[in-house]
Amino acid sequence: MASKDFGKGSTIIWHDRKRWCGLPLSFTRYYIVENKNKWLKLFIDKGLFTSHVEELNMFRIEDISVIETFTNKFWGTGTITIYANDASCSEIQLIRIKNPNKVRNLITELLEKDRKARNVNVGEMHL
Repeated sequence: MASKDFGKGSTIIWHDRKRWCGLPLSFTRYYIVENKNKWLKLFIDKGLFTSHVEELNMFRIEDISVIETFTNKFWGTGTITIYANDASCSEIQLIRIKNPNKVRNLITELLEKDRKARNVNVGEMHL
């Protein structure tokens, strides 16, 4: 998925792929993309010949967890599980990504920034 596919004025903040033995040998790609003053979204693009793309508005994220197995730690990877208030994708996994704790911190910072810009509090999301 090229940056032009995200729309005019969009910027890719972070991207990675699902990894095998620490190498990006997968057709599952993850992106965090921002369109200034409009939206901040997480995209998951799966597939080679047929693509399945999921997107999640960042302000809908409720909780984040990181799992690092022994093998994951050896290869410098881990899995981030994102729990969201979204009907189509309430639980998303970023599987075997590089530097999962740095990515979790990035997501948390962007989440707070996006919520602040939208004046959204966590309690308001359960209406």
